[in-house]
Amino acid sequence: MVDGDDILAAHRRIRDRVEATPTIRDHGLSERLGRPVHLKCELFQRTGAFKPRGALNWVRTATRDELAAGLAAVSAGNHAAALAWAAATAGASVTVVMPQGASTAKVEATRALGAEVILCGDINAAWKRMEALVAERGLTLVHPFDDPRVIAGQGTVGLEIGDQMPGAGAILCPVGGGGLVSGLAIAVKQRNPAVRVIGVEPEGAAALAHAWRRGGPARLGSVTTCAGSLAPAITGDNAYRLSRAWVDELVTVPEATIARGVRHLLGSAKLHAEPGAAVGAGALLDGTVDGLLPPEGEIVAVVTGGNMAAAELRGFLPDDPG
Repeated sequence: MVDGDDILAAHRRIRDRVEATPTIRDHGLSERLGRPVHLKCELFQRTGAFKPRGALNWVRTATRDELAAGLAAVSAGNHAAALAWAAATAGASVTVVMPQGASTAKVEATRALGAEVILCGDINAAWKRMEALVAERGLTLVHPFDDPRVIAGQGTVGLEIGDQMPGAGAILCPVGGGGLVSGLAIAVKQRNPAVRVIGVEPEGAAALAHAWRRGGPARLGSVTTCAGSLAPAITGDNAYRLSRAWVDELVTVPEATIARGVRHLLGSAKLHAEPGAAVGAGALLDGTVDGLLPPEGEIVAVVTGGNMAAAELRGFLPDDPG
């Protein structure tokens, strides 16, 4: 499991290579809610998303044998690029299996960082292909959201929010597998237990909420969402247990709300955020979390990444009247 000391150790371990990303005021959302709303801009992180925090912490705590075997990952893209970047600092090879429909920008970025990328079916098929590769090649699997070393690294986002926003009353965090929201919640709430941590998932890929209802991880039959970075078919045991212990609320948002969040961040906040990064902004715009916010304190929405190709971006822009 992971505790605050693990996250502090991760912070010391990775801070020479990982950016301390800014937290900026979102004026449009602040006006809507009548209280300060801020955006934690992890899209400015190395490789364009928060994932290098966990990947670098994993690599820097890996054994020689783990690295020498070659690293392996299943990813919609952000973890893949982050692991390729982190592994390069240790001279380790990386093999990644990504779903066939993964963002072309993320596939190209991961290959450019030196990883072997294999495209295979949907996320369930990608996991099966990776399991076969691990068995065939003896690779070391680096889980994108359930490895304790990865979770501890992701938790450093929460440490930074605590330093930057000591008056925060609530933090909205996008949820895919649950590693980020778990690590963030530990870091934040061990410093100030009163802060409410709210996870936000797409309705069509709510793997963590599914686990909460079932009393443990259970695979979704299918995932359907424009937020590819938040679309695992199942959470993990560690993410499940930690999120149940530390996260206050989980909410889900429909595709229209995600699209609204993307358009808001592009147009009002001037941030090139990918769909999975915009679920918190969307939930604030649509009032999904109005009844869950504490009466006092500033609100922070984590903007987790900005890796979106031009073709994907066009799908969120209004038609050109000209």
